[in-house]
Amino acid sequence: MLTKTEAVVLHSFKYGEARLIVEMFTRQEGRLSFIVQLPKTPRSKLKKQFFQPLTLLEVVADLRPNAQLQKLKDARLLAPFTSLPFEPVKLSISLFLAEFLYHATKGEQQNAPLFDYIVSSLQWLDNCQQSTANFHLVFLMRLNRFLGFYPNLEDYRPGSFFDLRTSGFCGSAPMHHDFLAPAEAEKLQLMMRMDYATMHLFALSRHDRQRLLDVALTYYRLHLPVFPELRSLPVLQELYD
Repeated sequence: MLTKTEAVVLHSFKYGEARLIVEMFTRQEGRLSFIVQLPKTPRSKLKKQFFQPLTLLEVVADLRPNAQLQKLKDARLLAPFTSLPFEPVKLSISLFLAEFLYHATKGEQQNAPLFDYIVSSLQWLDNCQQSTANFHLVFLMRLNRFLGFYPNLEDYRPGSFFDLRTSGFCGSAPMHHDFLAPAEAEKLQLMMRMDYATMHLFALSRHDRQRLLDVALTYYRLHLPVFPELRSLPVLQELYD
């Protein structure tokens, strides 16, 4: 069935001499894998540069329920970026986010609020003229709201521990190692208040920023079936002093 939907490219790789396998998260159908015939002429509607990580597209595809690879019929840029692919810092952030989303959205069905959050976040980053040092932290900490395991912040009390497995605060240390002690639990509930508009007001040291990122990734590994070490992480960690 021919279907038109908005999509964000997560990953692509060459398949043979003239085709690509492209992973996308779509607004209408969720996560899909596509087979794409590479253009033979410059005038082709399907351009190779459309399938770079985090490109926003509007696609037309022939979707078959039992097909592992869907056939892409047409694609056009939905909202071209003006700075994201060209500024080294923003590009490094985007490559990290693309790898992260490639793993975090595996098996994800239709989830329009999640798609809209991803798109609006990328557009905000593309237009951002201030510090982006905390952008990836805000993105990760707020994304889990759309995946169904947003932390319960209502039960925080001074001196609480945070149980990474149950996503909640507790009065004593759990009987496992996946928790934050009170000092870090207090920082977590403060950091969860950050959003894109206010993130530049939170002055974090390099150590604090890396620790928060480690905690966020550990949290995702505990709540997603398969979540490996990210190859783009070392590059991201070197961005900010």
